[in-house]
Amino acid sequence: MQFSHVGICVRDVECSLRFYRDFLGFQPVDELEIQGKATAQLLRLEKVELRALFLERDGVRIELLHYVTPGHVGEPTPRAMNQIGLTHLSIQVEDIDQALAGVEPAGGRVLNETFVSVEQTGARAVFLTDPDGTLIELVQWPTPAA
Repeated sequence: MQFSHVGICVRDVECSLRFYRDFLGFQPVDELEIQGKATAQLLRLEKVELRALFLERDGVRIELLHYVTPGHVGEPTPRAMNQIGLTHLSIQVEDIDQALAGVEPAGGRVLNETFVSVEQTGARAVFLTDPDGTLIELVQWPTPAA
């Protein structure tokens, strides 16, 4: 077996593309417009019309799924970390302060109450959300001694 991708349902594919491409640095690699009986059967939805954008960074591929029909369900709020299922994506950054400055202009939201700095190790971390509430962790590790 080989890892393929992680799918993320989005409300506005262009807004999400700007966030993942321009802010997080994922590069577009493919785009599909999908519909039909086989797609509906696979996704367990009726009358599916779907736009899927595949983006890649550091060997990880994500799929932004925009359901033209039947649309999306749910609210754009972060999931609880102890809710069963996929909880978050994690991105390592060199400068967390610099990265945080770009979150809101890119359409995301910083969850300031989650910011931690571990004095013993020098590690820093914080959660943010993409435009649809998907949790993303930014982690900064200390630079190794020369």
